[in-house]
Amino acid sequence: MAKESKASKKASPSTSSQGKVPKKGDARVAQESGSRNAPIINIGIERQDRAAIAEGLSRVLADTYTLYLTTHNFHWNVTGPHFNSLHAMFMGQYTELWGATDVIAERIRALGHYAPGSYAEFSKIATVPDVPQSPPKAMEMVRILVKGHETVSRIAREFIPVAEEAGDDPTADMLTARCTVHDQTAWMLRSLLED
Repeated sequence: MAKESKASKKASPSTSSQGKVPKKGDARVAQESGSRNAPIINIGIERQDRAAIAEGLSRVLADTYTLYLTTHNFHWNVTGPHFNSLHAMFMGQYTELWGATDVIAERIRALGHYAPGSYAEFSKIATVPDVPQSPPKAMEMVRILVKGHETVSRIAREFIPVAEEAGDDPTADMLTARCTVHDQTAWMLRSLLED
């Protein structure tokens, strides 16, 4: 198999998203992986597009993990008359979020980049705020989680066009599925706050 030439690694401006990825500040976390012994990735997505998508997925991962941690914290610390129902609901939600982190991180790896995985990295790029230090009242927990799910859904939606433009249907499909989960969860939580 012939090695890919430097010229073929560059996509023409008309066919590439050229790393047009919305990002938070200048944080770059999706470091490219690989070694001299591994073959060059050739999955039909240009190198700079894979980098842009990995950057976007890194943000979605950071937000998903932060929301997971908040939800798990609330599961442990919820009190009041709705304890039983919220404790069980939060468990189902944090379990789903935990599974999602693995799917997102493994997609980043499949694109040839390292997935961020430290609190330091996540704190630089997450949009979802960290869990409050003092546990809020039960219905405030619900409000915080509504906002968190809506935030992750908005961030994921930002990157669907980036993946679509690069021809990365698996990532676009995954992000669409994540939006569905977050939109539905936000609706269910919001319903608890209505009169």
